[in-house]
Amino acid sequence: MLDRDQLETFATVIEQQSFERAAAVLSITRGAVSQRIKALEESLSTVLVVRERPISPTQAGETVLRYVKALRILEGSVLQALAPTPKPHAPVPIAIAVNADSLATWFPEVLRELLLSPLIALEVIADDQDHTSALLSRGDVIGCISTGSKPAESFSAEWLGAMEYRCYATPAFANTSFPDGLTVPAVLAAPAVLFNRKDSLHDDFLKRWFGFAIERYAKHYLPSPVALLEGVAMGAGYGLVPSSQAAPFVAAGQLVDLCPDERVMVDLYWHHWDLEPPLARDISALIVRVAQMNLDASAGPQTQAGSTPVISSVQRLNHVAAAPPGDHLQGQRHND
Repeated sequence: MLDRDQLETFATVIEQQSFERAAAVLSITRGAVSQRIKALEESLSTVLVVRERPISPTQAGETVLRYVKALRILEGSVLQALAPTPKPHAPVPIAIAVNADSLATWFPEVLRELLLSPLIALEVIADDQDHTSALLSRGDVIGCISTGSKPAESFSAEWLGAMEYRCYATPAFANTSFPDGLTVPAVLAAPAVLFNRKDSLHDDFLKRWFGFAIERYAKHYLPSPVALLEGVAMGAGYGLVPSSQAAPFVAAGQLVDLCPDERVMVDLYWHHWDLEPPLARDISALIVRVAQMNLDASAGPQTQAGSTPVISSVQRLNHVAAAPPGDHLQGQRHND
């Protein structure tokens, strides 16, 4: 049997990314941490830790880390079930990875239920959906939201539904910046509002629209969905926003849809362990249930004939379909 103290020491080293910080957390010496890790590696006949800064797990270490996380959850669930009602045991630490756009739209309904639960001490890691899968594989989280449909080995992926994205600007910005539609001179002069420097959304959109790449256009970077929407709403530029998030601004006349006849549906998937402890399984069921109530499930997880293609593996969960170059964007067109 694997030694529990050694397993916890290993997991703490990976979580703290340091032998010294792990020793402080565990209230033992740095030498004791090293001895426990070495003993665990010898018992498994494999190296678990990449001893460089920052500390990280090897591929075998990732497998062990997932085991420790599952063991913690299972143990916590058992203790909660056996604890007297007036004196429950400490909440079980749970970490999940969620992309920023989901956090800004439908995921707060999940958070309300998890945060109010006495069973869970929740950590939400906000990251680009292309990186959340890496967090799951490493064992940092028990599940993640991703645009990828194919799960890694030992994991499952459940389709949550599709998010709708549209391109918005204020009426004044649309009239001033795009009086003749979306032309190359207008694009070079009008600032776009992007999430961050990894956000390739506008590059992809403009390349599809014009048939060639345009890179040297003005950009604002606002690495928060709320800040990005507010930047667009104040007239600082035009941007790509989940339609559910922008709906109140559109209803108030603060924003107009630059492409009212176009929408992009982006499939979302919940990736999680194949073999989940009961508490983790309940969390997965909650996320799937809330997502299916809030996301579009009408078309299914495939591109439908006559609909906007689903685009995956991008830097951000925002995309816009390229309309025919001859049909210019009109700044005054409102959302239906």
